[in-house]
Amino acid sequence: MPKSFKKYPLLIICLIIAIMLLPNLETIQVTIMEARNFITAREMIQDNNWLLTTMNGEARYEKPPLPTWLTAISGLVFGVNSVFGMRLPAILMIMVLAAYCFKLSKSVLKSRAHSIINTLILITSFYVIGITIEAPWDIFTHGFMMVAIYHLYKLFKSKNIHWKHVIIAGVAIGCSILSKGPVSFYALLLPFLLAYGFSFKYQNIKAKVAPIVVILILGIVVGGWWYLYVRLQDPETFTAITSRETGNWTSYNVRPFYYYWSFFTQSGLWTIPAFISLLYPYLKRRAIHYKAYKFTFLWTIFAVILLSIIPEKKSRYLMPVLIPLALNIGFYIEYLIRKFKTLKDKRETIPVYFNFGLIALIGLVAPLMLYFQFKAELHEVLLPFILFSVVVFALGLAILLQLIKKEIKHVFLLTITFFGALFLFGLPVFKGFTSENFNPVSTLLKDNKQRDLKVYAFNYVPPETIWQYGEKIPQIKIGETTYKFPLETEFGVLANGISPEDQAVLIENYNIEKLDTYDLNESEPGSKQYKERLISNYYLFKKK
Repeated sequence: MPKSFKKYPLLIICLIIAIMLLPNLETIQVTIMEARNFITAREMIQDNNWLLTTMNGEARYEKPPLPTWLTAISGLVFGVNSVFGMRLPAILMIMVLAAYCFKLSKSVLKSRAHSIINTLILITSFYVIGITIEAPWDIFTHGFMMVAIYHLYKLFKSKNIHWKHVIIAGVAIGCSILSKGPVSFYALLLPFLLAYGFSFKYQNIKAKVAPIVVILILGIVVGGWWYLYVRLQDPETFTAITSRETGNWTSYNVRPFYYYWSFFTQSGLWTIPAFISLLYPYLKRRAIHYKAYKFTFLWTIFAVILLSIIPEKKSRYLMPVLIPLALNIGFYIEYLIRKFKTLKDKRETIPVYFNFGLIALIGLVAPLMLYFQFKAELHEVLLPFILFSVVVFALGLAILLQLIKKEIKHVFLLTITFFGALFLFGLPVFKGFTSENFNPVSTLLKDNKQRDLKVYAFNYVPPETIWQYGEKIPQIKIGETTYKFPLETEFGVLANGISPEDQAVLIENYNIEKLDTYDLNESEPGSKQYKERLISNYYLFKKK
């Protein structure tokens, strides 16, 4: 590793994350999960709903508030409608996760270089980054739990009881629960505890019963007070939401037990190394630290098994598995760095050439493929495309040359750089890939304020539209047959289609004029990415 990396590993790792993700933080469109969370954060500020949280003016107790509080605080600094401000806390949480991955690795392995390898694999595992867009609150619950896990490890390994580790572990577990309930307790902490017991054994555990009880009490108090508060303040709504959420675990998105068996593919660039790292009979004799390898292997496997038991399954629920998996992959990469130059068995060398050769090939051919596939669109982003092409081609060529020389350490570091370059230089290119139908709703609020016109929703309006609009859009239709008509004689309405039955009711009372169609799809109609729900027709209603 470079000397500066070894001297300031955490600073360099956080700098890599910042350079990779912050410059283009606003480029990708806000997703449905982000929109829901961002709306709640915005309404915390606008309506002072810091405890009884809302989304579009309605109670939203499905998600605990800690990540929303942090996001709202960032919104106060950068503006309540700033995508950069709203996304920033999740990126900072990746830094926390990375820092404690490094600290745990260093405590287990006693090797700074190996710990850096593990951490770099973690922050370049695709879904660790992707989760901040698809389900941003997950990174908070797992990030806080990783803090707790590090301090629990220190507590278990220490002959003496250091109350610093006890207090931080308890508070961090509570913060994890206050971020997304018991999700990380089950998916990350419980597998860790099982793997630790099988690998290192719980020595002198009787002397640590009192600290463990304190940790549990702290976790319950810090993580549970908000649930109790909402239960007392709004019991009817809280009970209804809790019942619905609990029912989803057994009746919603039910998948077979083996649904997660391809979990290693979510590591992206590291898919092949991830698979090989899970070949326990092969790697246990090659890992530099057998007990530590057994620990990360079991941690990964136990996490997958426990998640597989739950009937409800989604790809994003696998994100916590990528944390121990990154540590597990690190043993394979460290072995290759040590031994690849002397390996003669083709069964060992071919997968390495294939994996990193494929990454190099992607870098070499991506510019040409993009040009011939999207020639027309690239005229709008020609300079970013040229820069992207030069960088990824150069990195692809460098990876290939170092692979031929069998310099796996250089190949590894270049692969990390390649991953970062895809975000840093690739995202600006895709700004030009916007459908002609794309028509954001972001200017509607300003126009309506000039006209003193209030906007309402009829039936479904996507959260992305509400977020982009900039304030609440009250609903006219409540349930199947109940209507709550505005008091204004003239107002705007956003709707994703109005049924003939509803239309018959509305035209009895209003003259209706369609003014515009807002389409938040950046992809072309007919593509797999095109979503009808992101289309909202805008009408002017005038009372008869």
